[in-house]
Amino acid sequence: MSAPKHVHDACDVLIVGAGASGAAVAWAVSGDTGAKVVCLERGDWSDPRSYLSADDQWEIHRQFRRSPNPNTRGLDVDYPIEDAQSPIKPLLWNGVGGSTILWSAHFPRFHPSDFRVQSLDGVADDWPLTYDDLADFYELNDELMGVAGLAGDPANPPRRPRQTPPISPGKPGERLAAAFDRKGWHWWPSDVATNSRPYGDGRGACNNCGMMELGCYQQAKASTDITYWPKAIRNGVELRTRARVVELPVDASGRCAGAHYLDAAGELHFQPAARVVVAANGIGTPRLLLASRSERFPDGIANSSGLVGKNLMLHPLATAIGVFDELLEGWKGPTACTIFSQEFYETDPARDYVRGFTLQALRSHGPAITALGSFATPLPWGRRHHERFEQVFGRTAGLAIVAEDLPEQHNRIEVDWSQRDRDGIPTARMVYTVSENSEQILAAGAEVARELLREAGAVDVIEQHLPADSRFHLMGTARMGDDPRRSVVDGFGRAHDVDNLFVVDGSTFVTCASINPTPTLQALALRTAMHIVEEL
Repeated sequence: MSAPKHVHDACDVLIVGAGASGAAVAWAVSGDTGAKVVCLERGDWSDPRSYLSADDQWEIHRQFRRSPNPNTRGLDVDYPIEDAQSPIKPLLWNGVGGSTILWSAHFPRFHPSDFRVQSLDGVADDWPLTYDDLADFYELNDELMGVAGLAGDPANPPRRPRQTPPISPGKPGERLAAAFDRKGWHWWPSDVATNSRPYGDGRGACNNCGMMELGCYQQAKASTDITYWPKAIRNGVELRTRARVVELPVDASGRCAGAHYLDAAGELHFQPAARVVVAANGIGTPRLLLASRSERFPDGIANSSGLVGKNLMLHPLATAIGVFDELLEGWKGPTACTIFSQEFYETDPARDYVRGFTLQALRSHGPAITALGSFATPLPWGRRHHERFEQVFGRTAGLAIVAEDLPEQHNRIEVDWSQRDRDGIPTARMVYTVSENSEQILAAGAEVARELLREAGAVDVIEQHLPADSRFHLMGTARMGDDPRRSVVDGFGRAHDVDNLFVVDGSTFVTCASINPTPTLQALALRTAMHIVEEL
């Protein structure tokens, strides 16, 4: 690499990525520590006042300009991801707040058993920490993000009261809850990082507009650009946007020297740092580590184990949508955050598979997405299109079957040195196949979902297996562990090979449970940050 045009003064902590975990670290390591903290983010700020969710064409924008798939929207801050070898497509957002800008904000925690899968079920590996090690950090994160929900769920460990009451389940959720009761199966109001009442600095309450995945103009949804980042900046953190990190160089001792990055004009900078924290998501992090080759690390920095990029987990998903003979007004409220069931969450020796699945209740979409054929309710084109639209629009209540994906080394993120983006960084490639165990979980979940929807009174059930654009969750590609031969980082996210390099996003996950990972990755990030603070 050519010599950088701009060399900055050294900082104490350099963070790569301003999303869910990077924001948490930035806040936690700043303030009273007096540390100089810099964060580099390849994207930019989002202005809630200009979110397309407030535009009358928002359903069309969701398919194109604001698609969660970077290959579809193709903004200049996005990087190409080759996904031909994966049935599940990449979903992420590059910008301040990361994918919390577009997420549905479902906010469940891992169970204690999720950290001991090898001990309990003889598969995967145990984490180098326990639920109890994260409990206080889960609670702290809830306070900072703001969670709507209800304490007392018998399927989960005790926790403090939520910051606001549960989001209303609406008519679809009420239908499903009554069916769960008649079956004698567990259900509970979802924990959701969205205000049901005003909470936080200038943040309003959800107005049930139905499309918070485009960004919440009410600021009811807890994206980290409006929760953690204002606090971190008040603490003195310097956040540089449009800063595309191209390499993590090492010094003569083999420590990470900082980061080379390109600014918006394409000029090369070098930011030296005493500690470097990578928070670039389960694709961006392995891409950067693998691209950072040197004489000391010919296969990429922190990759002596050969596991950087390996063990990709994606949460395979299926949906079952019940069509009812009454109008349920399912377009009112967040699509996926009503109630959920963990009746089938743990391993049952009577089944043909290990681990299990979570059932997440679904509302329905608006008219344009329904007409275009959403992943949950595809409509035929031609003469039957309008007839079928009238049958399903606003008349559905559904279930997402979220399977626990077990780590497998052949599922991976790799870099293609023969193809590069406009900055000269090699292209990321997703290579992923759904395991037999995951397929069995999805099949069992679909059978349960059909049974429940019929119990709820559905006159028809529409099923979708592995919709390509269904999951934001990218995990496992820089896994943590105690053994440097079988993991990339330790239990605090510190790279085994490089003692001043940390990873704090979902790539550190050892297993992925069958629930959304954001509260867990933020709790892990806060725990790592507190460890760094002790060193500072």
